[in-house]
Amino acid sequence: MTTESDLQARSGSICELCSSSEQLEVFAVLPSDETADQSVLICNSCADQINNPQSVDINHWRCLSDSMWSQVPAVQVMAWRMLTRLSAEGWPQELLDMLYLDEETLAWAQATGEGQTDEDAVIHKDCNGALLSAGDTVTLTKDLNVKGTSFTAKRGTAVRNISLVSSNEEHIEGRVNGTQIVILTKFVKRAN
Repeated sequence: MTTESDLQARSGSICELCSSSEQLEVFAVLPSDETADQSVLICNSCADQINNPQSVDINHWRCLSDSMWSQVPAVQVMAWRMLTRLSAEGWPQELLDMLYLDEETLAWAQATGEGQTDEDAVIHKDCNGALLSAGDTVTLTKDLNVKGTSFTAKRGTAVRNISLVSSNEEHIEGRVNGTQIVILTKFVKRAN
């Protein structure tokens, strides 16, 4: 089955955020491996407002009072991110105060830096000082022995769809040889 058909089955062919049944699309919840577990099925209106914060219709997002209770972590993450983005409006903060996410899901929700002020944000930079973002592709600049495994991550290996460790500016995470590993930012170069 494809990711889209998995999401159609999981959601009942409706937007997992606002319950609309029109113009549905797969939306990867970054950082994401683009599987159904790390994606949501949302309508065009939700996707446009997520991707273009200046076009947000605050009343559209009242739907989160229902969808935030979803048992699907990817839906919980998107609800948390949108409520956090809109929290200055009053009612979204009340919903956010009620929303409970386990540690792993909360870390995923915070991985993009949503809700952090510039003072709170941890800045990740590669060996050349280029700014790294969640979802970027980086290249290893030296051979790295991977602790707990029997392989060495070779220089020049591309690590796609990285996630940033929000508590440490020197650490990122990514998959090498199918294994999720922590990598020091001083050993990576951002791919163009």
